[in-house]
Amino acid sequence: MKQGALHAGEKARTPSAVRRLAWFRYRLRRFLRFSERVTRSHGVTPQQYLLLLGIAGYTGRGWATISELAEFLQERHNGVVGLVKRAEGRELVEKNQSTRDRRYVRVQLSRKGAGLLRGLVDLHLRELRRLQFPPGSALPGRPRFLRPARNA
Repeated sequence: MKQGALHAGEKARTPSAVRRLAWFRYRLRRFLRFSERVTRSHGVTPQQYLLLLGIAGYTGRGWATISELAEFLQERHNGVVGLVKRAEGRELVEKNQSTRDRRYVRVQLSRKGAGLLRGLVDLHLRELRRLQFPPGSALPGRPRFLRPARNA
């Protein structure tokens, strides 16, 4: 079983389950905060990074439709249309309209978008490895920056 996962018989309200969930959310939030910082430092918004990630990896084809990207991003279709249009304006993506059905648009990475994504994926994977618990380790007592309570 993976560290931090609930045991099969563990009740959701046990202190252990709550603690595991709290630590999962803590690490998830730290990763998301890292992602926000690093994407902005590379000149793109977090949503643009997720768009590039979705195009390259969500379907496994290396391209995606607007509807697929809306599902991946959990956003409304028209919001994704605007996001793709802005990314196209920054030369991060390219759109190809179907000749049979003009409503069907394939979105793929441009050379510039693919290069940017490669660098960001490397940084994100490195951060994920850094944040994971080593196999078999116990949950830490408390985050490094917290001091013990005075009357504990």
